[in-house]
Amino acid sequence: MINFFAILLIIFIGILLLVLKKRSFKKFLNKRNLNSIKLNKNNKFSSNKNSFLYNNEEKKYSVFYKNSQRNKMISLFQGNTENKLKALKIAEELADKSTLPILRKGLRDISPEVVEISALLIRKFK
Repeated sequence: MINFFAILLIIFIGILLLVLKKRSFKKFLNKRNLNSIKLNKNNKFSSNKNSFLYNNEEKKYSVFYKNSQRNKMISLFQGNTENKLKALKIAEELADKSTLPILRKGLRDISPEVVEISALLIRKFK
């Protein structure tokens, strides 16, 4: 009789652990989705899953394409706010550490939109 209750208690504890583990996994996924929701409020950047590739994912671009996009991004960032937002969109697409200098410049910009988006993009490197 005691063996039956011991087995029943072990099964109950196992089910409880599975439920708690599942909740913590869902919590982790919800935290990850919060960042994409914040970007969607800006209506400047898409919030789909492939939008940010900073978490050990990389798109396969040629070196020539990356260099041309970097040069385009640098020249756009010297313009007005719209051009700076376009440059940040390119930085989001490249998702590579070579975009960090532009993102740091964006943090010091006078436009609050540029500062906010730069901060969101630079946060992905942590």
